[in-house]
Amino acid sequence: MSDSVTMASAKQAQSEAPTKPPFENMVWIPGGTFLMGSDKHYPEEAPAHEVTVEGFWMDEHTVTNEEFRKFVEATKHVTSAERAPKAEDYPGAKPELLVPASVVFNKPRQRVDLRDCYNWWIYVPGANWRHPEGPASSLKGKAKHPVVHVAYEDVEAYAKWIGKELPTEAEWEFAARGGLNGAEFVWGDAFTPNGKQMANTWQGEFPWQNLKADGFEGTAPVGSFPPNGYGLYEMAGNVWEWTTDWYQEHKEIPQSCCASFNPRGGERDKSYDPNMPDIRIPRKVMKGGSHLCAPNYCRRYRPAARMAQPIDTSTCHLGFRCIVRVNK
Repeated sequence: MSDSVTMASAKQAQSEAPTKPPFENMVWIPGGTFLMGSDKHYPEEAPAHEVTVEGFWMDEHTVTNEEFRKFVEATKHVTSAERAPKAEDYPGAKPELLVPASVVFNKPRQRVDLRDCYNWWIYVPGANWRHPEGPASSLKGKAKHPVVHVAYEDVEAYAKWIGKELPTEAEWEFAARGGLNGAEFVWGDAFTPNGKQMANTWQGEFPWQNLKADGFEGTAPVGSFPPNGYGLYEMAGNVWEWTTDWYQEHKEIPQSCCASFNPRGGERDKSYDPNMPDIRIPRKVMKGGSHLCAPNYCRRYRPAARMAQPIDTSTCHLGFRCIVRVNK
């Protein structure tokens, strides 16, 4: 089936939403059975397997800084990055690291060893959603950009406050595909169809050379790139997005767990990073890739791609969007 036929089917299904959107700027995701994951790329995406999800409403774009600000002003919520970590949760941590901080990308000036991510990631005291590059930065001109530096507890709190929920990994991936079951990218099988940049990703050699062929370095305002077949913007690139699933490789999760909607995919006790046995911070699945994904590193601007994210860790390239389920 061609992309155009599949896209037409997706739009027809979208028009059959059961009610009006429960909130502004939400689109109907019709649900169905699809091929989740991939056998062609990173090992954590395999095996590709059929999954069925029920229909739901989804935010057409990630939650923005101005939307998150309304939540903070209404609730006085203090994000994880704005609070000092507890020493007992991080055995052996240096005292200077136990301060309010978050993880920020720092572009090196020359080629570096790609095996060591500390060549471009730094832990910046004072970095948070209000100050995305550090304490001297601000949100000036970024009201419509995705909110970043939000840990899992922060996005859960926002969703509860506004009356929505967070998507499972399967729901997120089904929605991202936009009706193009099995396609390589959110928009089809060509990364730049007719030479057009379809997402905010990294052009050039990561992490030191960004050619900005897509017009951006860093995050872009939501709605900057074409929507997918369901009317969702930036389901690839810009910022990674939180899901509710505890991280496990697909091959480790029983098929019965993935065959239909499951609000808690994976198992918490099996989501810990085996390389950090002394610090047992559970991890959730994040999806979609970000503006830091490049052909030479982290080619994860695809719907099947997935990565593990510790629930206590916020970064400058991770945000979220919400859903509303019709059948609970």
